[in-house]
Amino acid sequence: MAELIAEEKINQIRQSVDIVDVISEYIQLKKHGRNYFGLCPFHGESTPSFSVSPDKQIYHCFGCKAGGNVFSFLMEKDGLTFVEAAMKLAERANIELEIQTNVPAKSISKDFQQMLDAHDLLRKFYHHLLVNTKDGQEALEYLLKRGFTNESIEKFQIGYALPSWDYTFKLLTKKGFSIDLLEKSGLIIKRERDGNVFDRFRNRIMFPIFDRNGNTIAFSGRSLGGEDPKYLNSPETAIFNKSKIIYNYHLARSHIRKHQQAVLFEGFADVIAADRSGVVNGVATMGTSLTEEHVEILRRDCQTVTICYDADHAGIEASYRAGNMLTAAGSNVFVAVMPEGLDPDDYIKQFGEEKFFHDVIGASITFMSFKLLYYRRGKNLQHEGERLLYIEEVLKEISKLEKAVERDHYLRQIANEFSLSLDALLQQLQSYSGGKPENQLKKQKGSNQPVLIRKQIDQLKPAYYNAERHLIAHMLKSSEVAFKVQQLLQGNTFNIDEHQAIFTYLLGFYEEGNQPDPSLFLNFVQDERLRRIITEIEMMLVNEELAEKELSDYIKQVLNHQKMLKIKEKEAERTEAERQRDFLKAAAIAMEIIQLRKSL
Repeated sequence: MAELIAEEKINQIRQSVDIVDVISEYIQLKKHGRNYFGLCPFHGESTPSFSVSPDKQIYHCFGCKAGGNVFSFLMEKDGLTFVEAAMKLAERANIELEIQTNVPAKSISKDFQQMLDAHDLLRKFYHHLLVNTKDGQEALEYLLKRGFTNESIEKFQIGYALPSWDYTFKLLTKKGFSIDLLEKSGLIIKRERDGNVFDRFRNRIMFPIFDRNGNTIAFSGRSLGGEDPKYLNSPETAIFNKSKIIYNYHLARSHIRKHQQAVLFEGFADVIAADRSGVVNGVATMGTSLTEEHVEILRRDCQTVTICYDADHAGIEASYRAGNMLTAAGSNVFVAVMPEGLDPDDYIKQFGEEKFFHDVIGASITFMSFKLLYYRRGKNLQHEGERLLYIEEVLKEISKLEKAVERDHYLRQIANEFSLSLDALLQQLQSYSGGKPENQLKKQKGSNQPVLIRKQIDQLKPAYYNAERHLIAHMLKSSEVAFKVQQLLQGNTFNIDEHQAIFTYLLGFYEEGNQPDPSLFLNFVQDERLRRIITEIEMMLVNEELAEKELSDYIKQVLNHQKMLKIKEKEAERTEAERQRDFLKAAAIAMEIIQLRKSL
């Protein structure tokens, strides 16, 4: 259902709740100066880099770059929609919330709900057939022989589809579901050549797929015999998108939040098997590689993800890709290393549930330790060339680690294993990080002062980059400054696309008659990436008043960079003209370059 909340209600909620009070219920905050600081709830850290501004009613993490207002905090932390977050805050502030329904969306909502209803009815029917009828006896015995328990069958609502070609079709049409809707739901198939319809799932053990709210949205059917395919999955539909669905999330979510850890498996069979061994926070993707959407869902609810994929080549490669994606998103990543040739389901069958829980999941290694194993594959480390290649590869990975203690730990490990000088490894490591000052800043004492360190790092950016950010910071404080910058740019744009997008949003925000208000502006901006940049800019330390000289210097830096790019372009044209021996054209271009340089 498309639900709308009146703008004045949103503003009333925003003004009635204090972001510090709300966030304090999730993490411990301590006041330093005008802002509050604490450990970021969105990624693992040992020093506080999460800042909350009571004046601006926004938050920002200097580590993982998470940022927003009180609405976006609840959306990220609790996995809520905007409407759900608004309802929660309205209840907290004792505000009566009137939710309007967008009428044009009703027909879409009706189809959506009917698809959910059809799937839910089938889930119950399939499960009943498996556990209560003679028709499902063979399938039930098959599952029990393969190690499934009655508790697992009940918990995961496993069922059985009859071998009939049209039983599902007849059942659902009798219940009032249209053929068109059932086809769109992926539950039946309509043959093009004659228009005949038949059930998609026949004579298969049925595993229902749920969304995070516990609605049945799809099925995966396993063949009982040797027929192909072994697993037949529902197609993507209006209610089922594989890139956004994580199996078992509706059951595992509370455990994931409580322990701030998820265990990621390759398939739902592994999740069910691991659940029997006590891994109640296990989840899996649905027959697809980990996506950015999956990563974002996991990041909202936990700090740590343990990857437990198969030990074959494909599983190891998938672990490496997934680990890099999760690490880039700010998650702490561990890898549970399986014996070669086994998947979790096979391991549990061979060695038992207790051993899997303690010796596989409980013995998981850091992602960096996994990388050390990953880069060894296929190499003969007795061979000098391959040994040097391996050392070079792992040093590049070590150079990416943020914590000095971690870098030191793995460098000493490499030094001891290959009898190398620690100084030589450190020198090589510095060459990979480019010897950049910001890499040294992270090692310095006082790194628990994120504002100061962030400011120093920002100063290492190009002048035009800092100029644009300072202009935006002042424009967020004053509509007059925003329109004045627009006038001074004379039709030119910012050099950074994200900065230009924020500038455009800000002008629109002020043109609608809004006053400067960081929290309100964040609601105005729909793009999550831009919101994070806005909160980062809002936390910058800038002068209270923007002097004319400071303003003109910033504008000059923005425009000069564009002129420098134009000069480089003209220099390339002049070089080409000289190569073509067109000296008159080269001379004319040279005069243009001189004029451009004078204008800098």
